[in-house]
Amino acid sequence: MGKTKKTAQSINSSQTEKAPQKILEVKNLSRVFADGTKALDGVSFCVNQNDFVVVAGSNGSGKSVLMSLIAGLDQPSSGTVDVLKGFEAGLSFQDADAQILGQTPWQDVMFGAKNLGLDKKAAALLCQDALKKVGLLDKKDFNARTLSGGEKRRLCVAGILALGRQLIIFDEPFANLDWPGVQQTTAIMRELKAQKKTVIVLTHEIEKVLALANRLIVLDKGKIRFDGTPAAGLKFNLEECGIKNPLVSYKKLEDLQW
Repeated sequence: MGKTKKTAQSINSSQTEKAPQKILEVKNLSRVFADGTKALDGVSFCVNQNDFVVVAGSNGSGKSVLMSLIAGLDQPSSGTVDVLKGFEAGLSFQDADAQILGQTPWQDVMFGAKNLGLDKKAAALLCQDALKKVGLLDKKDFNARTLSGGEKRRLCVAGILALGRQLIIFDEPFANLDWPGVQQTTAIMRELKAQKKTVIVLTHEIEKVLALANRLIVLDKGKIRFDGTPAAGLKFNLEECGIKNPLVSYKKLEDLQW
């Protein structure tokens, strides 16, 4: 049985002052379920601090399973996940509603802040800063359930920031969002990149976010089929892995079909 562990020494021993700091290392990761389904098969890759990584794959490729293993929500059948101390993952799930616990944005973010053991004043300052960073401070007392899809996604990120997470993982962040919601979600991703956070986005809708990335990983049937720069990835046969290549020209009505 494999294991998920957090260690500073095992993935930091060979770093130099100028070398990128490796914060996540996945080694030969496999996950086989009780019914024999192999969700991941020998997956290996590293993520450096400040990386913006898009993990692309069709439904059933293993993206969500990978996220759960990195976050320690599940255990691998074999292989390891090493996370540098201080870089525990904060997760933004596909269903943002399931992640919202408070009646208002303020109450929702305060829930996590109080769990850090802070006094009321310190927690309030942390909550205010997190909501300001995601552009929701002016809606802190709104009913959280009436926020738009994009605003709910931003609220989830505020909760992650309040917990001090430096590694943020988005699982299918554009699911069920309209165009304004997509714009709001990509805006918060740009802001996280500007704040030097390390971001991993798991999605099949790469056209919405790939320009922000410095790295593209393509998962297909539990295996990594491509790992490199986004520019090189666009020359890879994405369709073979169930992903639409976004470099498609739409010039007339007849082109608007998949």
